[in-house]
Amino acid sequence: MPLTPWSLIALFLVVVFVVTLIQVGVITIAFEKLGLSPQAGLTLVLGSLFGSAINIPVYRRAHRPRGFELTELLDPRVWKLPPAPSGTTLIAVNVGGCIIPVAVSLYLFIQHPLSAATTLLAIAIVSTVSYRFSRLIPGIGIGMPLFLAPLVSALAGLLLDPDHSAPLAYIGGTLGVLIGADLLHLRDISASQVRIASVGGAGTFDGIFITGIVAALLA
Repeated sequence: MPLTPWSLIALFLVVVFVVTLIQVGVITIAFEKLGLSPQAGLTLVLGSLFGSAINIPVYRRAHRPRGFELTELLDPRVWKLPPAPSGTTLIAVNVGGCIIPVAVSLYLFIQHPLSAATTLLAIAIVSTVSYRFSRLIPGIGIGMPLFLAPLVSALAGLLLDPDHSAPLAYIGGTLGVLIGADLLHLRDISASQVRIASVGGAGTFDGIFITGIVAALLA
């Protein structure tokens, strides 16, 4: 979804959160647990923050202005006239909230001896929780309790693979939120008739970004 005043406020809060973590050295610990150098961690943070303003168009999806009323469904004339789309929603992917987290997750999966089955299970757990507790907030995007996904993904990492809990928690957390809170709600976003629906963009970027860091720190 496009940046709105509420989205800008959320992004500002994320920046404040990150700066605070940097000042106390917590974010450095999180990246060390992931096997990333301080330089690589800083590049990831800056790339994610600046990339959050970049959306790459993928395709357009037609939407309907509204659903049928019961009286319309009972009118035989309606059955003969399929409703025509009254507009489209541009589906895009966000660089900071989708492309970069997916790339980092793939890198961590390659660099660490993680089981594919265990990784998929962690992603599925976080996706299910994210989908269950997320909802569409008009004018903002997808919202969900901020620290729910980090706690769930950290717990999943610790229980499924204690020896590599940090990278597993990061992968499960970021991809789980991306799938459960964003991809599985694309139909709802499109039905709301917004002009742009950005996967990993406004509304879920803060959740994806914070989930990855906090989950790795807790695991």
